[in-house]
Amino acid sequence: MQKNPLILNIESATDHCSVALSRGTEVLSFRATEERFAHSKLLTLLIEECLAAEKIALKDLDAVALSSGPGSYTSLRVGSSAAKGICYALDKPLIAVDTLKSLALAAYALKKDDTAVYAPMIDARRMEVYTAHFSASGDRLRDTSADIIDENSYTKIFKSEKKLIFCGNGAEKCRSVLTSPFAHFVSVVCSALLLPPLAVRAFDEKRFENVAYFEPEYFKAPNITKSKKKLL
Repeated sequence: MQKNPLILNIESATDHCSVALSRGTEVLSFRATEERFAHSKLLTLLIEECLAAEKIALKDLDAVALSSGPGSYTSLRVGSSAAKGICYALDKPLIAVDTLKSLALAAYALKKDDTAVYAPMIDARRMEVYTAHFSASGDRLRDTSADIIDENSYTKIFKSEKKLIFCGNGAEKCRSVLTSPFAHFVSVVCSALLLPPLAVRAFDEKRFENVAYFEPEYFKAPNITKSKKKLL
């Protein structure tokens, strides 16, 4: 087992993308976009800047880790294409990191509540979110789903007097409608900074993806609107 692998971590599941270069769980350099949905324009530049900051070449990497979704269809495709391209060209292993699990574990690191249920959320359309439920240790308690949020959401959990901790960029939709005292919120959003612990674990266990066939967890097809203009 290789100690402290050098991993390039790519987060592209939401409107902002980011890149972190890590050795083991230590982050060596980090870059993120301020512009929304600029992945196709800026992601490769972020990668170059992260590597240049530490004078690291792509060939020196031990692996590439990618936040695998769910999230924005187009954003995930851009991140996946960049990660797969590097791995294919240089014969490097590809690691898929569960986006929701990375959020849940980051929320636990802040709250340290072992009895709570953690509900990371990725913003989808209108009042919809992609979400799953996790225990404090990161075990999945509920499979990923696309939930429509309203005042009656998660009442079963609240009636059991179980604390539900929301995080991610979709959590604000819950904050505006859920009034239960058992609904709690923590300010954690998707970032490449959250990936190294899970990426290192996957590397140590040799849980690598097939570069040729890997696809992110899009969960839903893209929302394509057909033009109403008549073709001449």
